[in-house]
Amino acid sequence: MSEVSNGKVIYEGGSGEIEEKKSRFIANIAPVTTEEEAVAYINAMKKKYWDARHNCSAFIIGRNQELTRCSDDGEPSGTAGRPMLDVLLREGIRDVVVVVTRYFGGTLLGTGGLVRAYQGAVQEGLKNCTIIEKRPGKRLKISTDYTGLGKIQYLLAEQGVTIMDTEYAEGVELDAAVPLEQCLELEKKLTDSTSGKAKLMWEETIEFADLNGTIKVF
Repeated sequence: MSEVSNGKVIYEGGSGEIEEKKSRFIANIAPVTTEEEAVAYINAMKKKYWDARHNCSAFIIGRNQELTRCSDDGEPSGTAGRPMLDVLLREGIRDVVVVVTRYFGGTLLGTGGLVRAYQGAVQEGLKNCTIIEKRPGKRLKISTDYTGLGKIQYLLAEQGVTIMDTEYAEGVELDAAVPLEQCLELEKKLTDSTSGKAKLMWEETIEFADLNGTIKVF
């Protein structure tokens, strides 16, 4: 069984902007899966905002947040990149890159002011992202007759397991994504509730997420 950990990821990136003493802080956030993708995104933002004073960045890659990088891009050490990274770590988000662009407004903010501004920009950007939580699980194919369908649907709903697809023919076949920690217990309950009449087929280990009531498999 694959080792897959839960984790929040960006499904759709977004941006946000705050202003602090006439300095503009623009956050752009995107999903990435490799360091190369993150670096390419950072470079693209630097090119887009070529006339800005600073384009500070941070990214996290890996199921267990194994790879982290951050850059102050000319701001005083520790006032931008690391505080931005801390927001992502605190939120438990992985496979993400953020660039905060600063247009200087003429007034120095001081160390504390910069930290608050860069973190505030990231938080504003996250508000405009679609964030989902990937969960490790297994696909389960359930074959049943029409008599047992109601019991199975009720049991799956009771266990919080969403049916991804249902095919109706001479019998009924359901396709569900089951969290790993529920697999053994669910199999026993389905077997007991249908007196062993339902045919259960466990398939590959997957990562999945609930996107507004729809299961998305990765």
